[in-house]
Amino acid sequence: MANIKQQEKRNRSNLKKRLQTAAFKSSVKTAIKRVETAVHNNDLEEAKSALSFAFKKLDKGLAKGIYHKNFVSRKKSRLSKLVNQV
Repeated sequence: MANIKQQEKRNRSNLKKRLQTAAFKSSVKTAIKRVETAVHNNDLEEAKSALSFAFKKLDKGLAKGIYHKNFVSRKKSRLSKLVNQV
């Protein structure tokens, strides 16, 4: 338990940020699963729109500093290859 007022505030802000990051990561995983599901169902139009949305989410995560650039690059590459197989 923090004794200093600033540290108490820092703990509150860290908790808030951690929850926001967790929610964002969950939404990215959902977007990626939508792409994979569309590819599995051989729905090219749905896969392309889901791919575009997933790219947007990954790029935003990179800009926010949530993800490393190589992680984002790898995910985008693998998803692109997956959609191109349809």
